Amino acid sequence: MSSVAHRSALAAAWALVRAGWERLSVYLPIILMALMALGTYWLARNTPTLGPAEAQRPATHDPDYFMRGFSVKTFDAMGRLKTEVHGSEARHYPDTDTLEIDQPRIRSFNAQGELTIANARRALSNGDGSEVQLFGDAVVTREAISDALGRGHPRMEFRGDFLHVFADTERVKSHLPVELTRGSDRFTADSMDYDNLNQVMELRGQVRGVLVPATP
Repeated sequence: MSSVAHRSALAAAWALVRAGWERLSVYLPIILMALMALGTYWLARNTPTLGPAEAQRPATHDPDYFMRGFSVKTFDAMGRLKTEVHGSEARHYPDTDTLEIDQPRIRSFNAQGELTIANARRALSNGDGSEVQLFGDAVVTREAISDALGRGHPRMEFRGDFLHVFADTERVKSHLPVELTRGSDRFTADSMDYDNLNQVMELRGQVRGVLVPATP
């Protein structure tokens, strides 16, 4: 074969290759997209799937932390002492957000700085300490005070097997028999609801009282 014929054959072959490449480049994006789709499908078919999400277990009535020989203080927005709680042991229950305290002794101050002391064999407090239930030999004492008008209010003491104290609203309630001492006066009843803010005492059931005349 002559050199001219050889060059003509090479040129014809190169032209065919270039024409084929140009046609291939037109379809190359479609081919790449098809390959990516096949790859995605293969991954989806062969990737192991996770099992069904485990349902969140409901909180049980088991303590999530303990305190022993503790003292806890809370303060108001002005930094004044609001409550101080002592106890031999305490258990926190997350399902009810309550704190159960053994041998509690609680000191609480209202907005006027008046002191109330509570103690019992056992106490159950809500999360923010605004409600405390006292069980067994419960005693709540409010010391004698003088109001803004200078009028004296004698010392008050509540006793019973159960007392429910509402610190924010300054109430003491019980559905069980109670004994109330106010200064030298003494009362007993089957149940009680005392509202310190409104100075209202409601005694129910068999109510008995001993009133001691004031000395001149």
